[in-house]
Amino acid sequence: MDVQVDRDRCLGAGMCALTAPQVFDQDEDEGLVTLLNARPPREHHAAVRVAAGVCPASVIAVTEQGSSPAA
Repeated sequence: MDVQVDRDRCLGAGMCALTAPQVFDQDEDEGLVTLLNARPPREHHAAVRVAAGVCPASVIAVTEQGSSPAA
């Protein structure tokens, strides 16, 4: 799994950091998403998928091995 975020579109809601804190955080200055691990271990994949699904701005793109990016 590869994870990408689009900070330019981030609203700072923080749902990603609450859902998958091992992979996402928010910066202290603007509260925007910070990607901690672009290739998280398998045990965090489900949480990353949920975080991508609950992001109100749809800024998280997840690419599964052998597939195209999905937001």
